[in-house]
Amino acid sequence: MASLVLPEEARRAAEVIKQADIVIGIPSYNNERTIAHVVRAAYAGLAKYFPQLTAVVVNSDGGSTDATREAVISARVEDSHLLLLDTPLGGAHRLSFPYHGVPGKGSAFRLVFQLASTLGAKACAVVDSDLRSITPEWIDLLVRPVLFAGYDFVAPYYQRHKYDGTITNSIVYPLTRSLYGLSVRQPIGGEFGISARLVSRYLERDVWDTDVARYGIDIWMTTVAIAEGFRVCQSFLGAKLHDAKDPSSDLSAMLHQVVGSVFTLMQEYEPVWWEREGARPVEVFGFRFDVGLDPINVDVARMARAFERGCEELGEVWALALTPDTLARLRALGRGCRLGQPLHVDNELWTRVVYEFACAYRRQPISRGHLMRSLTPLYLARVASFVIETQQMGPAEVETEIENLCLAFEQQKPYLRAQWNGKPGGAPPVRPEREVVTP
Repeated sequence: MASLVLPEEARRAAEVIKQADIVIGIPSYNNERTIAHVVRAAYAGLAKYFPQLTAVVVNSDGGSTDATREAVISARVEDSHLLLLDTPLGGAHRLSFPYHGVPGKGSAFRLVFQLASTLGAKACAVVDSDLRSITPEWIDLLVRPVLFAGYDFVAPYYQRHKYDGTITNSIVYPLTRSLYGLSVRQPIGGEFGISARLVSRYLERDVWDTDVARYGIDIWMTTVAIAEGFRVCQSFLGAKLHDAKDPSSDLSAMLHQVVGSVFTLMQEYEPVWWEREGARPVEVFGFRFDVGLDPINVDVARMARAFERGCEELGEVWALALTPDTLARLRALGRGCRLGQPLHVDNELWTRVVYEFACAYRRQPISRGHLMRSLTPLYLARVASFVIETQQMGPAEVETEIENLCLAFEQQKPYLRAQWNGKPGGAPPVRPEREVVTP
């Protein structure tokens, strides 16, 4: 394992605490408004469900300029006698530290994992700091499968608004599922439970000073757990209510980093995904129920205009990634947009776009920045198409549409293999022979 170099403040705290069974990490950056609620929920969950165990709630802060860290330290659990019933209120340490290194969530996670390893924690969980829907039960659902059911990785399973998480729904979930053969519904959800064994594996890896430590850390954690054979499950957490954004707003940086991380991981784990077919379900803990969700307004016209501009300006870049047939179909859609026709990017076309970009990302490392920036208007076209087609659908019907997209990705996996090692439309590649380390 790479040497654990805790910041001085964290090292001193670890020396005082000495040992903890559970570590809950809350990365933050200017989350003064919401983080106190997250801390109270974590603290109450530990006291209610794990009163017999020692625990630490650690806020790993990225240099907030508001009162985020003060909110963490001053947070209190109100009405604990009502919340906890007859369960004694156990004390959990609460710590708040600035993290150092590459700005981003990955550096925050690294500090949490280092502290968990130093304290000998049996289980670690991380939760986002902008959550408004977290309850004490989330802590139980993220930690219990690790402590008492032998799982290494607990992914969240939420109910989300049909237009929240469009990067997940249109690219990351169907692509990850088709590659690695597990139906982990929220691979970049933000809330995870992790075993000591998997924490050690994460800390061994040399990613913490790279771009993956910015927006790509969630998908990296999920992919390592799945591809390297760790035991994976999901826990139903109800609604995810957080600071969601209109998918037509500028999510380009997140899109580039997350999808670029998925494409990079495809190269590392090529021998794993090459032979896998289909996808099997993943066990879900927790009681499934319907919940109310915040509305999300989507500007379809804005997304369509971005796609039209892409068709006018990005043809040469797209030609680096896309086959002539795929490019011709996209240009035809662009012409239709200019004539006022509604966008319709069908599942088969969208799957080919994603697979062809993944192959181009592998073939052309020098052009990756241009390629990923040029993907944004195509992504917006797919989201606009999805919104148009699902406006009158309820949650179950929308989930069926996402399932159909996943099946399209799985069915076209031979097409991915055929494109992987050659030029667009080239001959099928040779099967890879490298080995991947498994736990």
